[in-house]
Amino acid sequence: MKLGLIRCMQTEDFCPGTTDFRAVREKTGAFEGIEEEIEIIGFINCGGCPGKKAVLRARELVRRGADTIAFTSCIGKGTPIGYPCPFAKRMREVVAEDLENGIRFFDYSH
Repeated sequence: MKLGLIRCMQTEDFCPGTTDFRAVREKTGAFEGIEEEIEIIGFINCGGCPGKKAVLRARELVRRGADTIAFTSCIGKGTPIGYPCPFAKRMREVVAEDLENGIRFFDYSH
């Protein structure tokens, strides 16, 4: 798996992504049960509310080799501040509609 991670721009001010990287490395959370090797292609933010730039950023991750896009837990679950992104569902839909078939998606990371 070649993984592109998209995170919340607001959360990046205080979260360095270490739990996301640990989940990938240890294959926990969304990555539990994945037997293939996971290579991180990129780790980028959504571009800020309402997440419109996520489409362009996901495209670039795929262009650089990602076959899987994970919206990190700060977007889907609101981890660690307990406030999920109010645009998460629509952002994922728009990104999925834009990308080629065969791209895998995760709605959280850990």
